[in-house]
Amino acid sequence: MDDRTRRLLRAPIVPTLLRLAGPNVLVMLAQALVGLIETGFVAGLGTDALAGMALVFPLLMLVQMVSAGGMGGGILSAVARSLGAGRQDTADALVWHAVVIALGLGLLTSLAALTLGPALYAAMGGVGGSLASASAYGGVIFAGAALIWLFNALAAVLRGTGNMALPATVTCLGTLVLLPVSPALIYGIGPVPGLGIVGGGVAVVAYYAAGSAVFVHHLWSGRGLVRPAPRPPRLALAPMAAILKVGAVSSVISLTTNVTIAAATSFAGAAGPGAVAGYGTGARLEYLLVPLVFGLGAPVGAMVGTCIGAGDRARAVRVAWIGALIAGLLTEAIGLAAALRPEAFLRLFGDDPAMLATGARYLHLVGPFYGCAGIGLALYFAAQGAGRVGWPLVAGLARLAVSVGGGWLALRAGAGLDGVFLALGLGLLVLALVNAAATAAGAWSRRGPAPAAIPAAR
Repeated sequence: MDDRTRRLLRAPIVPTLLRLAGPNVLVMLAQALVGLIETGFVAGLGTDALAGMALVFPLLMLVQMVSAGGMGGGILSAVARSLGAGRQDTADALVWHAVVIALGLGLLTSLAALTLGPALYAAMGGVGGSLASASAYGGVIFAGAALIWLFNALAAVLRGTGNMALPATVTCLGTLVLLPVSPALIYGIGPVPGLGIVGGGVAVVAYYAAGSAVFVHHLWSGRGLVRPAPRPPRLALAPMAAILKVGAVSSVISLTTNVTIAAATSFAGAAGPGAVAGYGTGARLEYLLVPLVFGLGAPVGAMVGTCIGAGDRARAVRVAWIGALIAGLLTEAIGLAAALRPEAFLRLFGDDPAMLATGARYLHLVGPFYGCAGIGLALYFAAQGAGRVGWPLVAGLARLAVSVGGGWLALRAGAGLDGVFLALGLGLLVLALVNAAATAAGAWSRRGPAPAAIPAAR
């Protein structure tokens, strides 16, 4: 057994989690900052551009969350469980299977987003200049969706082996490069004319292309714990099923989060572009929680998956609860700070009165529930690592029903956006309660048919 896998199985839990989470939280924050950086630069183009970006953002985050936390979680879980069970050949074969899945789903994403995107932006409240901006920005971003999928799939392979440092390094360096490149493409530099909001999309796609190239070089040079064959092997059912069994359900869970945000954006659309920009800007902080918790959740998933693969279920459960406690405290601190001083965050992106008013109300009402999001998501990643995500799916659907159904009822009852935002907060509470109850009941840690035994690839 290699040293990295041995540490996941035997080293003290808290120091190991924090050591792994440090670079991973950094990488997730940097990845989230890509969106925030783009928002800050695009804000200089006016409210229509900012509103257009807010319309695209739920779809972009859907792709991010499904590719990194959904299908990427399936990849991470399969690799970790294979290494924990001592199946090196299966772990090696999983890399090519992950690439095939990522590229296939990336092409489907491009087809769906480019075909249906403009109609969806209009349904979410886009009109005139905001709709034109959304269509232009989304067109560039989703044309390169396969690169987003490939980047996150290869990063998931590395995290499944316990390597959190390389994804952190690649993402942070890429973010530093994006800082000068993005405004140069948006506004122009020297004799080169600016591309407007389209330039922001080009910068993001280039970021994922460069990062994917680095991951490919590392994995296929034989420097990691998994060593894929130089050429694609014949695809086998067992490794593909090991990824999709967890990844498909996890993708639906990610979908529930983004449908909730998209529906709330649509509710805000009835109050005009300023309200859409305000809610979309405020909700970016909630979206920031997802990669932040994922930064901790990926090590939790890797440790849980490795422990489940090795048969140490008691340690896997301890890892889950410790991870949930850390995530809950961290996200609650962020939520309370945002609720007390919302303008400090919102004014980073503009000073339109309607945007500030709507964004502030959202953060006042939903910010105190952010700790519930941290707990619920951390326990979801633990279940994902174990390869059993049935109850997290129930939790995600329950959150969707409370948030969207409650928001719709609030508007019908005349409670306005305050009622919508309260429903969003209660949805986060439900997410935490269902996942915590399932973990306490041993939903994924009971002995039974183990999901860890992935047959060897042929």
